[in-house]
Amino acid sequence: MGKKRIMITVAAIILLLPHDFYAQQLTLNKAILIAQDNSLDAESAKFSFMASYWTYRSFKAELLPSVNLRGGLMNFNRSLVETRNYEDGKLAYVNNHTLNNSLTLSVDQSIAATGGTVSLQSYLYRLDQYTYNERTYNSQPMRINYTQPLRSYNSLKWQKKTAPLEYDIAQKRYSTSMQDIAIRVTLLFFNVLQAQSSYQQSNATMNERERLYAMSQKRLELGTTTKSEVLQMELSLLNARVSLNNNKIILNDAMYSLFSYLRVTNYENAELIPPLNIPELIVNTDDVLQKAISNSSHTKEQRLQMLNAEQRLAQAKASKGLQVTLSGELGLMQTDHDLRGAYRNLRDNEIIGLTLSLPIFDWGVSKGRVRMAQAQVEVVRTQQEQAHQDYIQDLRKKVMQFNSQPQQCRDALRAQEIAEERYEIMRKRYEAATVSVTELNTAQQEMTSAKMQYINQLNTFWSDYYSLQKSTLFDWTLNRDIIFDMEKIINQ
Repeated sequence: MGKKRIMITVAAIILLLPHDFYAQQLTLNKAILIAQDNSLDAESAKFSFMASYWTYRSFKAELLPSVNLRGGLMNFNRSLVETRNYEDGKLAYVNNHTLNNSLTLSVDQSIAATGGTVSLQSYLYRLDQYTYNERTYNSQPMRINYTQPLRSYNSLKWQKKTAPLEYDIAQKRYSTSMQDIAIRVTLLFFNVLQAQSSYQQSNATMNERERLYAMSQKRLELGTTTKSEVLQMELSLLNARVSLNNNKIILNDAMYSLFSYLRVTNYENAELIPPLNIPELIVNTDDVLQKAISNSSHTKEQRLQMLNAEQRLAQAKASKGLQVTLSGELGLMQTDHDLRGAYRNLRDNEIIGLTLSLPIFDWGVSKGRVRMAQAQVEVVRTQQEQAHQDYIQDLRKKVMQFNSQPQQCRDALRAQEIAEERYEIMRKRYEAATVSVTELNTAQQEMTSAKMQYINQLNTFWSDYYSLQKSTLFDWTLNRDIIFDMEKIINQ
């Protein structure tokens, strides 16, 4: 039990160590996971999603009843008030010395289906008139208010259509942002691999040139080579040293770019493991299109754009012509000089009425707004049709390009093997004094070019793969949808 407890403790410590501890060996997949958890782009994507989440939560709260307390407290008034004698119409100014307080407790509910508002209220008003040494209470223990616009724009109804869609899009965009991070890490990762390969090759070349230069000097002493060959080998050695120093600088810059993006601080001893295992993966165009349409935000974004255009049209139509608002109030009320008396022998209180507004002539402003909104709907519909066609065509191109990459990688690998074998042959022939330094340098350049081409092909394959994964939000190697735990992100 003691050994088991120690092992568990050690495992927990390893999991809690910062990224710079296990950055000694780094695969592409591990680098992507670190970036998706730790990079600034990941933080930005998270905060962007959280903003959309709270916007959606606020909308859902608007659909629920709200309890509100409103009032006016300690409203003191000492002034002269204008009055008129009802018999002769003469104006006079009298002293006004009052203090009033009011309090209203209400439960309010917006009705999305109709655009109306219903409110259950309890109201109490107290007026102290110090001039007359009199106090008055006015109470409405219960009253129900209802306001219903009959021809106006119902914003809450449209929000019920757009708000859930906007939240779904926010979740899809977060997943897409994670794939953007994967694409970015892939580029930085292979930049390091290219620089690392160039540096390692330069180092090997310099060591070999030092050995061959020493060999050529001995041959010169024996008279089996010329001074020109020795000078050419010395020049090759100097060029190898210069190339080594330049490649070291490039490697340092590439390492810094990658690990600063990952927000890893200690990476001096980091070793990148190239993703050499290319999966035998050929994707079907129809499957890609189906996954892209069902998983990505493309279809939802187009639907939201159309809803927004239709919403503006509905608002323009509702603002045109006659505006009618129905309002009603039903409840109980009483007034008295005593607080208890204000709640006894309650009397009925009923109010109902219509409010009308009709523009007689507005120089065609309302009509123009409707026509403009209608035209905008057609513009959006046309643009979406073209955008959808371009989207489908772009996906087809991505599939064609990706399906050709495995063979490209195999060909590039075979070319690298041939170039390495040829260089080894030329090196041995140079040692046997059957080829010149120029031929050896040519073989070395071809080998370097073949290695760089192979790394570039690997880069293209994985970049195309993550680009395809971004478009479909589907992991084609594991054959499953890419789903992030949004509840975990929200609760962090």
